[in-house]
Amino acid sequence: MSLTPTILPKSDVLVVALSARSLAAGARRCGLRVTALDLFADADTAAMADRCLALVSRRLRLPGPALRHALAAHDLRGVPLVYGAGFEDRPELLAALARDRPVLGNGAGVVATLKDPFAFAALLARLGIPHPEIADSTQEDGRGWLMKRAGACGGGHIRPAGRRVPAGHYLQRRMSGRPVSLLFLADGRRVVPVGFSRQWTAPASGQPFRYGGAVGPLPVRPQCEGVAASMIAAVSRIVAEVGLVGLNSADFLAGPGGWCLLEINPRPGATLDLFDRPPMPGLLGLHMAACAGDLPRVLPPLADCRTAMVVYARAPVLLDGSMRWPDWTADRPHTPAHIPAGAPICTVLADAAKPVEARRLAGRRARELFRRHVLAEAA
Repeated sequence: MSLTPTILPKSDVLVVALSARSLAAGARRCGLRVTALDLFADADTAAMADRCLALVSRRLRLPGPALRHALAAHDLRGVPLVYGAGFEDRPELLAALARDRPVLGNGAGVVATLKDPFAFAALLARLGIPHPEIADSTQEDGRGWLMKRAGACGGGHIRPAGRRVPAGHYLQRRMSGRPVSLLFLADGRRVVPVGFSRQWTAPASGQPFRYGGAVGPLPVRPQCEGVAASMIAAVSRIVAEVGLVGLNSADFLAGPGGWCLLEINPRPGATLDLFDRPPMPGLLGLHMAACAGDLPRVLPPLADCRTAMVVYARAPVLLDGSMRWPDWTADRPHTPAHIPAGAPICTVLADAAKPVEARRLAGRRARELFRRHVLAEAA
């Protein structure tokens, strides 16, 4: 990574995440000059950002020293920071960054509380919010439990419980229901719902719960209005208790027997792709305003549904340098590129009138991507 300073206009906002593309797109939609730092520096992120810097990491984890070096080398002291996924298990890194710039989002203390599984479970118990039982050691009925890594994201870290619980991991009891997520704005006291979405997994060897994609907004049928209202009320109690601000998401399991809250993601996340489009106002601008205590009274409804589906390489893939990405793709790597088996190739987007239609269209586009656009697979 070159850290030679580039002469560019001063950034209005700095976005940092494991993948910063959706944050960079949100900033650009709001007319902001943006510097993006992430692990990939994809072609479309670079096209939207005034500066796009890749952080080299051997693991899917933000490298603290490289991040701080890049910020210093590019004179980014004092530039407001909007962060995405990657700080859930690094509140100390977030606190260090906050010493040199305003953080437009939740502080390190809030992140630490919500991403500590035992502190979070205690908070929900105190507020009377249903949550799966958790444990820190192997249980006799191990088949009824999942093992998770504290502070992780993306689902790839979740496994059926084994004979031991490694350091940094915990157990969560398996629950029935379908995964549903609520994207919401908060000002530390109140909540404005943005919309519900549904997620699914893309299982791989050793990763049975790997994240596959999401579709939304989900229409709330009349018979489900009470359930949706109770979920929003639960989130409102958490916001008032811990002072959540800006864009956040809450992940639930919902079924005929009721619902339970799995986790709160105290930052903008993957479902930004589903909702940050007209006639919705720029969500990154709303995020920044909410962090300053300014919430909109109402948000306009979206007329259709959107799917954002992650496409993974089923075998090692060689992307030719002449490849032209379809306009319905995002997170596009620079080409030529070698994508190892199991790694994400890109994200496929699809819009349709109903969630099931949007998901089916995304599936057809993913197949088309392999058939027409991915030019060669390595033997």
